[in-house]
Amino acid sequence: MALPTARAVHCRPQPVIVAFSVGSNLISNYILGGTEVWYFSLYGSQTKQVVIMESQAAKKQKTESDAEDFNTSSAAAAASYVGMNEEGDVRSTTSIVFSLVHTAGSLANALKPFEALSVNMTHIESRPSKTSSDQYDFFVDCVDCGGDKLKSLVEELKKHAVTVHVSSRSPKEEETIPWFPHKCSDLDKVANQIVGCGSGLEADHPGFKDPVYRERRQHFAEIAMNYKHGLPIPRVEYTEAETQTWGTIFRELTKLYPTHACKEYNRVFPLLVANCGYREDNIPQLEDVSNFLKESTGFRLRTVAGLLSSRDFLAGLAFRVFHSTQYIRHGSKPMYTPEPDVCHELLGHAPLFVDPSFAQFSQEIGLASLGAPEDYIQKLASCYWFTVEFGLCKQDGMMKAYGAGLLSSFGELKYSIEEDTPDRRPFDPAKTSEQSYPITEYQPVYFYTESFEDAIEKMRAFAATIPRPFTARYNPYTESIDLLDNVAKLKVMAADIKSDMTRLCHALDKLDN
Repeated sequence: MALPTARAVHCRPQPVIVAFSVGSNLISNYILGGTEVWYFSLYGSQTKQVVIMESQAAKKQKTESDAEDFNTSSAAAAASYVGMNEEGDVRSTTSIVFSLVHTAGSLANALKPFEALSVNMTHIESRPSKTSSDQYDFFVDCVDCGGDKLKSLVEELKKHAVTVHVSSRSPKEEETIPWFPHKCSDLDKVANQIVGCGSGLEADHPGFKDPVYRERRQHFAEIAMNYKHGLPIPRVEYTEAETQTWGTIFRELTKLYPTHACKEYNRVFPLLVANCGYREDNIPQLEDVSNFLKESTGFRLRTVAGLLSSRDFLAGLAFRVFHSTQYIRHGSKPMYTPEPDVCHELLGHAPLFVDPSFAQFSQEIGLASLGAPEDYIQKLASCYWFTVEFGLCKQDGMMKAYGAGLLSSFGELKYSIEEDTPDRRPFDPAKTSEQSYPITEYQPVYFYTESFEDAIEKMRAFAATIPRPFTARYNPYTESIDLLDNVAKLKVMAADIKSDMTRLCHALDKLDN
């Protein structure tokens, strides 16, 4: 049979018809998320092939002649279900990615182990392989699949598939790769799984006893919770009090930037003033800043209700997506915040995403995190903390700040540059990743880089030591992750590099002439 080319199918309890491109006759039935899936081929010159999904308890009365009764309108009606994916708890699923050669019956054979081992599939998606014209890649989500069952399933799949990879949000098997987003829209699955703050404030939070502030925080949380990939970030009408809080912070920090911030920050900050509404009496809108970043380096902002886990937050950076809060700290303490807020995001983080080298460095940390074991996630989080959050760099023989935690804190920005108390060490990922740090006081240790380019090379070298069976590469055309795990994929990458090198040589020739 020809392999399916539909984008995705998500199982539903009621009978539905889902459009696939399937050749041959009725070839198989198997369990998919508690339903029984039947493959049919429709006949006639203009008819389209479909898959019928119906209740497992229903009687098996469908035959090849039944399938012939369907016409093109059935497939058209079914198309609305293709690509649908209801929200679920991604942490409880195991994802299996496998590639099949495009031959008759290959998918049917590959799916037989799922039925034989009673594996409950909740989502299946296919696409043409990016590395071979005669292969298709399949993405399958399963529940209640672990231990010996998972090992047996993988062993059986390897008999039919070219490649097989397993990932899970909470991996327990030695060969299981932790789940990670494969395309930018997959960030929808984790963006609301916050682990701190959001609309729920701790008793020691400055705004804990302020009902007006708590109501505003709930408003911002609802905006973030309802946001989906591809939508514009909703605009917010900040109150006069919120704008005054921003103004106080903006006024004091901008006095220090010329002498304490790195040259890259001072180069790009005026661009945000000119293009994004950065000024004392105005809080910039995330959507405006995001659009400007995307035009500059491909980075973009995504609103989030609170803190994400290290794994989920770093994964966003792999797609050049920065999860940003939209609320502002409580006005009673404008120079203090117990959590990231819009001042920290827009004054500390956003400006340097305009710089190509810093943007690349940030993405390298994100790419290194994809599929990494949990202990390496903590190492990468430490590297992120001492660079993107609290990093220093040496420029013209002097220390300058580029970390967002410094550039958004009047007190610590002065402390990190002017005081002799802190210990300043050269950035070395192997050592930096092991360094502990406080989160409620000024840092006793800072790490400095000679340049962002130097930091990029060091981070790439460190990423190469992470035990995982692939190297991850971001594809900006499809906004997805390419896993470089076989020769065919490496050849595609080599061809891309060759094309770029040819273009570079032509450009150099024109400059010489």
